[in-house]
Amino acid sequence: MQREPPIATARGTSLQRLLRELTPGVLGFVARRFRDFPSAEDAVQEALIAAAAQWPLEGVPANPRAWLIQVALRRMTDHVRSESARRRREIETALEAQWTVSAADAEPLAEEGAGEEGEDGKDNETLTLFFMCCHPSLSAASAIALALRALGGLTTAEIARAFLVPEATMAQRISRAKASIKSSGVSFGMPSAEHRAQRLRAVLHILYLMFSEGYASGAGPRLQRPEMASEAIRLTRSLCTVLPDDTEVAGLLALMLLTDARRAARAGPDEALIPLDRQDRSLWDRAAIAEGTALLERALAKGTVGAYQLQAAIAALHDEAPRAEDTDWPQILALYELLERISDNPLVRLSHAIAAAMVHGPSKGLALLAKLDEDARLAGHHRLHAVKAHLLERVGDYPAAIAHFRIAAEKTSSVPERDYLIAQAARLTG
Repeated sequence: MQREPPIATARGTSLQRLLRELTPGVLGFVARRFRDFPSAEDAVQEALIAAAAQWPLEGVPANPRAWLIQVALRRMTDHVRSESARRRREIETALEAQWTVSAADAEPLAEEGAGEEGEDGKDNETLTLFFMCCHPSLSAASAIALALRALGGLTTAEIARAFLVPEATMAQRISRAKASIKSSGVSFGMPSAEHRAQRLRAVLHILYLMFSEGYASGAGPRLQRPEMASEAIRLTRSLCTVLPDDTEVAGLLALMLLTDARRAARAGPDEALIPLDRQDRSLWDRAAIAEGTALLERALAKGTVGAYQLQAAIAALHDEAPRAEDTDWPQILALYELLERISDNPLVRLSHAIAAAMVHGPSKGLALLAKLDEDARLAGHHRLHAVKAHLLERVGDYPAAIAHFRIAAEKTSSVPERDYLIAQAARLTG
């Protein structure tokens, strides 16, 4: 049965953050012990639901990780008992002897590295689970969706938006992914070094999508989810430490830093969206920009250029411009043309159309957008309508611009984006 993570129901930001941080370690402990990821995830979700209900009333236990492990193990014990009625007596005896864990000794039972102190231990444990979720029985897309759902803190609806598919389709994909792992007969364990290298691209995509949702939330009243963006940056930084010579890992970290540097200027005090060309650039984080630029330069110097490095280079060009009108749009357009050659992503084509409009005029951008109407992944997406509206305004077709602003406002699930789009339509109407 599909359940959304209960973290959002917990009372208080600190409790939400605690549950989010504890989830990977608890899930990893239970999954590795039982070698059954789907059942382990269900058990951990039930433990999180119990924590979200009880801890606000009773207080957070002295050892919250052990508390969650204890509850999850009890759920797994119940699952094994119900699934193995024929061996009920043997299983009960074995489980009570081997798996019943007290709050005092749950931590020592964790596998080596799982109970490390500090952020590095937590980050490495989470990254390990990301690699484990990229199971050989799954396609890359299914593995990424499963990891985001189980470990990344994203709901099924949020993952569906990231993949440009209906929510029901994504729910089925995640359910099939769990079933595939269970029926494959392949153990849910840490892959070899060779297989980890093969799964790295999927893990980077997981981190990228986590950051994207944190930086620009696709639904709800909040424009941003800083805690999720910060977690993605922290995990990517840890991965960069483990793989210092990988240029795409460095490129992804550079992209995150260069993008997140603008966070403070993206919204007003009332969560109102402020577009890039109207942001107060004095609020941008210059230290993050300097770090991201240095990372990018070192990666590019190694000669192998990938999609994340190209996106980071585009972000750097935006960050380097002291004013919006100083932006080097011809170079950004050239980078998007390179990115299009290696990335079959309609959102890249959408950004390419924007850059083309900035260099060659809005009519050129509209001509490129017309081709995107034929792409089923993006047709009807609110961003396509929003970009059309801005370009139509620039060519002076105000009625059409108003219509597309309103359509985009209807289609977005983000309240700040909706309010911004409605305001743009009202501005042209008045």
